[in-house]
Amino acid sequence: MANKGQAWSRITIPVSGAASEVKTLQIAATIAEAFEAELNVLFAPPDPAELSPWLGEGFMGTVQMSTLDSLKAATEESELTARSHFAAVAYGHKTFSALESPVWQDLAAETRLSDLVVFGENSAKGQGMLAEAFQQVLMEERAGVFVARKPFEITGTAVVAWDGKEPSSRAARRAVAILKKASKVVVIGAPVGDNPPKLDRLAAYYAAHGIAAEVDVLQKGEIHTTLVEAADRHGADYMVAGAYGRSRIREFAFGGTTRYLLQNTGLNLYMAH
Repeated sequence: MANKGQAWSRITIPVSGAASEVKTLQIAATIAEAFEAELNVLFAPPDPAELSPWLGEGFMGTVQMSTLDSLKAATEESELTARSHFAAVAYGHKTFSALESPVWQDLAAETRLSDLVVFGENSAKGQGMLAEAFQQVLMEERAGVFVARKPFEITGTAVVAWDGKEPSSRAARRAVAILKKASKVVVIGAPVGDNPPKLDRLAAYYAAHGIAAEVDVLQKGEIHTTLVEAADRHGADYMVAGAYGRSRIREFAFGGTTRYLLQNTGLNLYMAH
């Protein structure tokens, strides 16, 4: 059980039964174990309610019935697989439950009562059954999200990408709990814009929380590539970053730092919007 006063007590991970989630579950369990927190595993099934417009009102033909039967069978099989993945996680303080329809509303309620929500690489890249859930949890619920790509040392090195703006500052604040467990924390940023961030301000904020953070002022250039290069240079186990600092539509249409970090890197990411 979590110790009294522990910062994170519930780590939530939505699952769909995909094989790729085995690794994500193990990483989520590693984070939960570090905090002696509950690992809250949520099976997110396809939602029959989303088929209502296609099925029509008050009419159930042969095709519609066959579709629902196939969906039910596939859902039951996926849940059995998800439960077997859950059972294989060697961490005692864990729970498994299946979300109810409307699935998104049920997931939102669970998210609001969680300290961290963990997703795998495919979801972050917009692939698989949980891609929409990733966007909704990050953007609509503004939850702290960990994109778990590879096993890491929670007591290792963390880099915090900070530009002084709201999303990156929210992520930097919410990550305090996990940053306290790191042996090395580096605040990174580039002197760009009319009012470039003073990285020592964030370092001073961390010092008030007992975190001795270094500061690394990056050279001007393509911000996303300089951030990744800095993470590699410091041997970072994960990066803390804000998500979608400008219009989300513009991010997806024209690219941007968030999109680059999610689509084109192998970094573990702690993100918040």
